[in-house]
Amino acid sequence: MSPKIQSVISRDVARPLGPYCHAVIANGQVYTSGQLGFTAASQFAGSDIRSQTRQAFTNIQAVLQTAGSDLDYVLKTSVFLQDMDDFDGMNEVYAEIFGDHRPARSAFQVSRLPKDGLVEIETIALLK
Repeated sequence: MSPKIQSVISRDVARPLGPYCHAVIANGQVYTSGQLGFTAASQFAGSDIRSQTRQAFTNIQAVLQTAGSDLDYVLKTSVFLQDMDDFDGMNEVYAEIFGDHRPARSAFQVSRLPKDGLVEIETIALLK
């Protein structure tokens, strides 16, 4: 028997840039697609790492809520940075967002992100 997989699209974030959904739900977990620092109007929230990181988490929270989860249920994050020199700024916002909650995390510098974003973040979370 194959697992039941449900696609998630949130009306509160920009439409996906390609043929994918904002998240999938399977086996009691939510897997979000990478979120850029895009507003719902498909514009970057700012030109700096802190603004784009904050917006990426705003998007992730909206997607998780649509799926029936929340940032408090995040198990793992993957952070993709255009420039590792932005690590400290991203990390500052990351710490504000998660507070005492400390999900597992990987962070990578990549050669380029969609729309030349500065950061893209994906998560794995439990359903509430």
